[in-house]
Amino acid sequence: MKRIMFAAVNSGSGKTTVTCAVLQYLVNNGVDAVSFKCGPDYIDTMFHKSVIGAPSYNLDSFFMDDNTIKFLLNRNSADISIIEGVMGFYDGINFTEHASSYEISEITETPVVLIMNCKSMANSAAAVIKGFLEYRPNRICGVIFNQVSMATYLRLKPICESLGIKPLGYLPFYENAKLENRYLGLVTAAEVNDLKAKLQKLAKMASETLDIKGILDMADDAPLEYTDLTEKKIADVRVAVARDVAFCFYYEDNLRLLKELGAELVEFSPLADKALPENIDGLFLGGGYPEIYAEVLAENTEMLAEIKRAVESGIPCIAECGGFMYLHEKIRDVTGQEYKMAGVIKGACFKKEHLQRFGYLELTANRDGVLCEKGGKIRAHEFHYYDSDSNGDGFDAVKSGREWKCINVRDNLAAGFPHMNFYANVDFAKSFIRKCGDRKNADKRT
Repeated sequence: MKRIMFAAVNSGSGKTTVTCAVLQYLVNNGVDAVSFKCGPDYIDTMFHKSVIGAPSYNLDSFFMDDNTIKFLLNRNSADISIIEGVMGFYDGINFTEHASSYEISEITETPVVLIMNCKSMANSAAAVIKGFLEYRPNRICGVIFNQVSMATYLRLKPICESLGIKPLGYLPFYENAKLENRYLGLVTAAEVNDLKAKLQKLAKMASETLDIKGILDMADDAPLEYTDLTEKKIADVRVAVARDVAFCFYYEDNLRLLKELGAELVEFSPLADKALPENIDGLFLGGGYPEIYAEVLAENTEMLAEIKRAVESGIPCIAECGGFMYLHEKIRDVTGQEYKMAGVIKGACFKKEHLQRFGYLELTANRDGVLCEKGGKIRAHEFHYYDSDSNGDGFDAVKSGREWKCINVRDNLAAGFPHMNFYANVDFAKSFIRKCGDRKNADKRT
């Protein structure tokens, strides 16, 4: 279970670029590699998945306790696990290290390679490195410099050695391998033109300018002690999962947990398919960018009608963020143009100037529903510029002393902006599968 973390001085340092470059290099050379992302981010994991052709997973110490993190890391590991950090190495919730890359590295006992964007920086790099090494007892063992030339790297290298930390190479600025951005971060992997070609260029660059052997030699293979959390089957059910470029934000461990509990997951495309999969007992509409594809979604009136029919007939449905937006009567796209959607949720979704209710939150159900009974609690995350005039009131949300109501809750529906990681409370996933099983049994009786 060899593992190493790529962390950074701050967001925008190049963590995803370095991670993808190294992963592509390893895959090209026949190494069985898997990746993880610290925190709740979906988009970086999709880039990882596009490189290695296998799921990429999240490790989040706000959602999960220490044992769960160790269990998921162990269960999903391969010959080498690359863990990509989040934000700056020490950046956690409310100016603490809670839910930071640093905390994950300590829980998982993972060596850390610090990535520094040293564009327009010289001797100051020494002060930054020294500060990161001395701020807390840590597992930082190497440094990679981003957006520097070979000449600059050769000057930075002895600085690292004088501080007792190993220099592991550099990546120069290369416009043709730059990964594109959108207002929620990186553009999703499925949308990047010539992504494979870009990643191959990054891998070639990495082979020439990074000390790959040095990185792998630093990876720790010490076993972690943990309690097994594998779940038993509850019911044999078929759950339709929306999956295309408009709906692509899912935690892979959520999907795997639903399978463990007995779900057969059947993917479909709200963009391209005219009908839902046959004989389904549940529906999962994940997040994504329905506002970018609103016109195409609106034109697929057959699927919109199918979705409305399914939910209103009582099929259990989870709809998170983009999936929640899709259930509205209308969506206004990024230009303000209005399009009809499924009409399950009364009202419209519309873009705001700033992020809405951004960050981690804690949810408490104020009535019974498809995911839990009244009083059920789970931790969640919101990351969206869009808002709704029908956010729902089935849960009470709390974040840093601020409180509000959210999520449209019915006996068969949970639809709102929060993204839930089921490993924050596996009972939510169990409740959903039980409801799907109840629906299946009711259909048999009729």
